[in-house]
Amino acid sequence: MSLTCVAGLGVSGVAVARALAERGERVVVLESVEGERQLAAATELAAIGVETRFGEPVLPEGATRLVTTGWAPHHPLIAAASAAGVEVVGEVELAWRLRPAQAAPWLALTGTNGKTTAVRMLTSILLAAGHKAVAVGNVGVPVVRAVAEPYDTLAVELSSFQLHWSSTLAPHAAAILNVAPDHLDWHGSMEEYAAAKGRIYERAGTVIFNADDPEATRLAAPYPGAVGFTLRVPRAGEIGVVEDLLVDRAFVADPVEAAEELATLEDVRPFAPHNVANALAAAALARSVGVPSEAVRQGLRDFVPDPHRLAHVDRIGEVDYIDDSKATNPHAAAAALASYPSIVWVAGGQLKGADVDDLVRQAAPRLRGAVLLGVDRARIAEAIARHAPNVPVVDIADRETGVMERVVTEAARLASPGDTVLLSPSGASLDMFANYPARGEAFARAVHELRQRRERER
Repeated sequence: MSLTCVAGLGVSGVAVARALAERGERVVVLESVEGERQLAAATELAAIGVETRFGEPVLPEGATRLVTTGWAPHHPLIAAASAAGVEVVGEVELAWRLRPAQAAPWLALTGTNGKTTAVRMLTSILLAAGHKAVAVGNVGVPVVRAVAEPYDTLAVELSSFQLHWSSTLAPHAAAILNVAPDHLDWHGSMEEYAAAKGRIYERAGTVIFNADDPEATRLAAPYPGAVGFTLRVPRAGEIGVVEDLLVDRAFVADPVEAAEELATLEDVRPFAPHNVANALAAAALARSVGVPSEAVRQGLRDFVPDPHRLAHVDRIGEVDYIDDSKATNPHAAAAALASYPSIVWVAGGQLKGADVDDLVRQAAPRLRGAVLLGVDRARIAEAIARHAPNVPVVDIADRETGVMERVVTEAARLASPGDTVLLSPSGASLDMFANYPARGEAFARAVHELRQRRERER
């Protein structure tokens, strides 16, 4: 009997091990962390005949396949497998191979930012059209589990890590939202990162791309008939915006002469230019499987945004406080900063080697102040000094639990009526917080405390 090795006891790793064991395959899981959650998962898998080996991961003798759930190509286990001629695949690739005959079509999307919002919009649209659909992949249900269920359509969010390990994936339609530098430590270079994103198109039935994003446009260029989405008035073969309407000139009978209204800008929540682009991508993917325009509109209206994505926390003294803690890289922060005219910016964290000069240069006319925290705050301060030298900056060196209260107090001091205090950090959170939701929640608590202080002072 062949032996499959699974790297890691995370959600996807457990799902992979279970799926293969249920098919009668011999499975060994390798896990370096022997924590409470991992031990519980190992016990659960042992009941169905799956062996778990804790400690430094070593490729088992006789392994014929290694399933990775996001480990980098340079990891010693991956390198050992490659050297031994063992096939390395990702969970998504495995799920594609395990899908049954007459399986549900995959509508897949990727991008540096906006993936989860767009895939959840897509799922909402599909549900409004009466499809039995679910968001899978890099979000929601592990795709290896979903392929065994009787869904009509799968909305598949794919990361660059997942795409790197996918070689035969052929979605019904595939979209790239945007491409900007990210995860370069994993991929090794911007070229390799972009190439991983581009793999989503290689066997796709319909190629959909952001016509306003140069890199997404470049990656789609080799594919005749690719469908662009744009915030401009759409040309034939595109989906775009005409005044306050989202309009389809691609999935209509006569793209040259005809257009179909899909929704209005008011149907997109939260409203921001990059979120309109997410809605257009979701609409294009849905239209590729024949979803009617009424369902696109209803699905966008039904969509409930995830927390920490341009979430309006409060309005205090004619100043709005916005939690965009999910903006963990400069590209995401740039989209948020472009959404408001007058901003006190709360930023900082782990920049992961990313450059912030272009971000600050573009945002400079909108900045009224900045409050910086986190390990790489000095790099943001230096960029502000170069491109917006008159903008007041408060440096918060404190890294204690209650630091966000001081951050919000300082931001409120800098803000004037009509301004927006925007937490859009441009960096990861792990230098100070458990994760980006914890950072956003700390910001929201501090804003609520500010309101309570203001009310007591009246």
